[in-house]
Amino acid sequence: MTGLKPWLTSAQRSKLDGSDDALFYEQPRFVTHVDDAFLKRLTQLYRDRLKSGSRVLDLMSSWVSHLPEDMQFETVVGHGLNAQELARNPRFDRWFVQNLNQQPSIPEPDASFDAVLIAVSIQYLQYPERVLAEVRRVLRPGGQLIISFSNRLFYSKAIAAWRDGSEAQRLALVQDYIRQTAGFSKPEVIAEVNSPLGWQQWLGLGQDPFYAVLATAV
Repeated sequence: MTGLKPWLTSAQRSKLDGSDDALFYEQPRFVTHVDDAFLKRLTQLYRDRLKSGSRVLDLMSSWVSHLPEDMQFETVVGHGLNAQELARNPRFDRWFVQNLNQQPSIPEPDASFDAVLIAVSIQYLQYPERVLAEVRRVLRPGGQLIISFSNRLFYSKAIAAWRDGSEAQRLALVQDYIRQTAGFSKPEVIAEVNSPLGWQQWLGLGQDPFYAVLATAV
């Protein structure tokens, strides 16, 4: 899959399950979708990059945000597709339900957040360029965008460009999303892949790879 363009074709935006995403997420899933090592690394990344007392928007979230328990924020706003999951998240000061594939506009004022987080969900956006333009709008100058993901996914709900790409191509794709969105710095990449030994791989004991792409609003 060489020469993948950041502005996707209709075919690249398509999903195997083309039904309304709200139907897929209608029932709550009180589970985590990556392993504990990934989540620990993500929490440490948030600890390293976020500032206490800041305003945080957690897009495409659920019942847990993986924010460090020892950090306090001015406000944390959550977004997702299942109200029961969002209501159980103890870090949210408020939250809203919205299908970004149908309505990419974020209902928040300009320059109202210091950080926007998208954890293990970027693969489901059919119009990432529209959503990231909105992310830039709601970020204050100097605000942080942190996109994290691994190699797990709901296969039927990921867009074709993601399903058909290798892990390296997916990482490049997310960087392209940011490069083609006005107002962001050059993306910073974190890629940590622990290759399991043969017997570990056979037993399914290898750790999930950790990928993150970060950018600053300029």
